[in-house]
Amino acid sequence: MQSDGRLKARYHRLVLRSGGYRNKTAKKKAIIAVAHTLILIIWHVLTEGVPHTDLGVDFYARRIDPQQETRRLIARLEALGHKITIEHAAV
Repeated sequence: MQSDGRLKARYHRLVLRSGGYRNKTAKKKAIIAVAHTLILIIWHVLTEGVPHTDLGVDFYARRIDPQQETRRLIARLEALGHKITIEHAAV
């Protein structure tokens, strides 16, 4: 059974971070990391006696601070030689 959730998002995030989908090593590393996460989930369920609740496919996106991400992206563009001016969008 396939479903969207934190583990799927973790796998895709790790594959991209480790070299992309064409890289077999990146896929293997991501599978090992997701297996480790599953072991931790099982351990918590067994020791605490509470059912597992998935944190959702957007778990990693919700953790990002918008201001910090803006500063990181501006610094990255400036490192590539671009001049950046920020204008906030009208609400």
